[in-house]
Amino acid sequence: MSSHSSCRTESEDIERMDWVARSPDLNPIEHVWDFLGRRLAARTLPPVTIRELRLALQDEWAAMPQQLIDPLILSMGRRCETCLAVRGDHIPY
Repeated sequence: MSSHSSCRTESEDIERMDWVARSPDLNPIEHVWDFLGRRLAARTLPPVTIRELRLALQDEWAAMPQQLIDPLILSMGRRCETCLAVRGDHIPY
């Protein structure tokens, strides 16, 4: 994490967790990227420029249903427990 990011999270009183650099099984954001990619692909007019892509991603992010996000957050405890049980080996998430 950059020093700027670190200062920002401290000033906002945000708790920071150390995170293993290569832990895709513990990374629920992959599900979010999949959702965003499918939503972009389903658009009648897909974004062509970087600016259009940025705006489209912002629109889709804002429209993302909380029902998609909540299970990802709630699964973190189970993901961590499973990862510990297999001593860091691959888990089915």
